[in-house]
Amino acid sequence: MDQRRAFERDRDRILYSSAFHRLAGITQIVRAGELDIFHTRQQHTYKVAQIGRRLAQYRLDKQPKAAKLHGLDAEVVEAACLAHDLGHPPFGHAAEHELDRLVCDPTLCGGLLVDAAPDGYEGNAQTFRILTKLAVRYGKDSPGLDLTRATLAATLKYPWLRDLSHDKKKKKWSAYTSEKSAFEWARAHCRSDYKTAEAELMDWADDIAYSVHDLEDFHRVGIIPWSEILSDKARDRIIDGALKVWALDPSNPADAHVRLKHAMDRIKLRTKMFPRVTDEVYNGAREQRRQLRNFTSTLIGGYVRAATLAENLEGDAVIIDPDASDEVRLLKYFARHYVIGLPALHAQQYGQKRIVRDLFSIFLKEGKVKNFGLFPTRLQYIWEDNSDDKPARLAADCVASLTENEAYQLHGRLMGTESGLVLDPIVR
Repeated sequence: MDQRRAFERDRDRILYSSAFHRLAGITQIVRAGELDIFHTRQQHTYKVAQIGRRLAQYRLDKQPKAAKLHGLDAEVVEAACLAHDLGHPPFGHAAEHELDRLVCDPTLCGGLLVDAAPDGYEGNAQTFRILTKLAVRYGKDSPGLDLTRATLAATLKYPWLRDLSHDKKKKKWSAYTSEKSAFEWARAHCRSDYKTAEAELMDWADDIAYSVHDLEDFHRVGIIPWSEILSDKARDRIIDGALKVWALDPSNPADAHVRLKHAMDRIKLRTKMFPRVTDEVYNGAREQRRQLRNFTSTLIGGYVRAATLAENLEGDAVIIDPDASDEVRLLKYFARHYVIGLPALHAQQYGQKRIVRDLFSIFLKEGKVKNFGLFPTRLQYIWEDNSDDKPARLAADCVASLTENEAYQLHGRLMGTESGLVLDPIVR
């Protein structure tokens, strides 16, 4: 007899899944394994889960009636947070965009258009596919992790299928048509296109962790120049850059520029409490570390308190204080401006996208003719168990199931640039 509640069981199944274990070898922003100081996707996920649970617990304590109205459960929030990045392919967003191109149009790498899956590739939708179909726990007749409806709904950050005619639904979505029935089951008791309260809190926890912890990583290695960020000279340039990114969002408000200016002023004021963070080059000195830890803790604590539950069921389930939302938006832009634009990172991603294309092409070509002897054993049953799905979808599944180290090694062996060892299967 299992002593756990159903939601506790969901959380544990996700934590113990092979897909979760794989995240230790997946990029957050900088390639996994490049330097120990950078968060991997798994380390990021642990922190998202911790923040998500605290968000839920705080709302349950402060708003018990609203929490009951929305059916809020801290275990479900944590489970969704643990699951939220399972669908990220090796090499992060660069590979995600490349797989989307290839799945929609396999002719780009020698495939046929008839092999295509028109709803492409998206990390969130791949997460749902893993949870409901690809993960292994029971026999072939019971694919996936057999999670509850509430937990599955909580993982749906963009609770719709892809719709190329709809601005909001063509760039981000949370399920493929191949999992439409599971998606409809998970969303059976949900309101229109609104996320559940647990999904909203998971999403906000992800934003908090990304904006704070990635910034901390790049501060430690000297890429985030706080003295420049906080200078009057750079202020307008940074705000204008963040504004351009925000302008791509259809919900971009008319007063966005003013709001970002005020957010920058608040961030600048807050940093005055931690001069060893903003005025010195980080070298690991004790006082630097103490101030850095307190700085990030202050930010996270404030952003946790910035989320409240709606007192009715007429709109979004969770309301984020606009000041906090604007600050997080600006903090996330710092990483985009100073890190994601680095030429060295772009050069890395150029090569990584080639690896993705080559592996996708091989998996597609050989999978269609059932030449599974070429495939690592763990990838063979993806094709055998899901033969009704489009070949391009299955080829993408194979690529997306690899860690980055596995992708490098398997690519080298299949392309003939590395022989490898006969007794080393690479992918286990």
